[in-house]
Amino acid sequence: MLFHSSIRKELARSFGATFVVLVTVVMTMTIIRTLGEAGRGVFNPSDVMVIMGYTVLSDMPTILSLSLFIAVLSVLTRMFRDSEMVIWFGSGRGLASLIKPLFRFAWPVFVLILVLAFLVLPWAFGRIEDLRDKYEKRGDLARIEPGKFQESANGDRVFFIEKDTSGKPIGNHVFIATQEGGKETITSARSGRIEIIGNDKFLVLENGQRLEKTTGKPELSMSVFARYHARIGADDASERSYIPTNARSTLDLLRPSADARTELHHQAELAWRAGLTLAAMNFVIIGLAAAGVNPRVGRTVNLGFAFMAFIVYFNLLVLGKSWIETGQVQFGVYLLALHGGALALSLLWLAKRHNNWTLRPPRRTTARTTPSDASA
Repeated sequence: MLFHSSIRKELARSFGATFVVLVTVVMTMTIIRTLGEAGRGVFNPSDVMVIMGYTVLSDMPTILSLSLFIAVLSVLTRMFRDSEMVIWFGSGRGLASLIKPLFRFAWPVFVLILVLAFLVLPWAFGRIEDLRDKYEKRGDLARIEPGKFQESANGDRVFFIEKDTSGKPIGNHVFIATQEGGKETITSARSGRIEIIGNDKFLVLENGQRLEKTTGKPELSMSVFARYHARIGADDASERSYIPTNARSTLDLLRPSADARTELHHQAELAWRAGLTLAAMNFVIIGLAAAGVNPRVGRTVNLGFAFMAFIVYFNLLVLGKSWIETGQVQFGVYLLALHGGALALSLLWLAKRHNNWTLRPPRRTTARTTPSDASA
């Protein structure tokens, strides 16, 4: 029908505009958070844009669901405000007849959310964990930054270089504090450079002194050197040993686990991924049932309702995930209670508006008095 085609085109325009705005907001918030984590040493500062891209990709199902919800609610509310729904109702069609064109428009979004939730999200989280693990396992040479005290990978050394020569493996005013084998050593030098001897890297210090103290003893020995070699720890090329639940593939989560606690974590993650798609479907019904206009209130009331409903629904998703992890609720019961309950309530709300059901208080019946009763 022409009406169905026009409403799908308007939904597409509204969905696209809302999606662009939400992606821009999420990217801005993500880059600020990622820069803060990079400043604390969680990520490599050079990987900020890559990590931001993976993070936004992991948030894409939520963004798509909210964009679809706002698009449905805003388009139908505008049709009520401009009296286009009066023509639709006058042709003998009710509000429930809009379910078909809405789902014809939204089904590609549902499929995209499903693919993102079960396939792309674990891959994106895995890439973020790989970058974090690689930065944590970097060698001592990569940790050295001019003007900052940096700790080695195993925590037994602290390095400091006042300044370096750009583009050259040379530094001035080098300081190294070491604690290993029951000895505390402080080494300082006027300059230092990197040399490769065999398969190892060494920091060659020149014109400095070395203070050494044995733990628990008061003696302190000092030596002056013209040239001193300090071995530098290499990068740890081992694979990441720990895989968080959100970075595991869907097939891994579906495999039974011998550990009951691990099995609960897998079920909680599966409930979260499945809930992203089920929530998007319910939001279409909720948006249709909530659409309308009231001239006594502002135009932003429906938009405010959309955000409140979205926040409540997704907070229940997060709470349900934690409840399943702790064993407070079962996987199937949670999915049926939350998503099935939301669907039932939204369909009941839609049926009320479609059939114009109203809740009226019962009428009070008063007994009539007859003249014979009065005379008696």
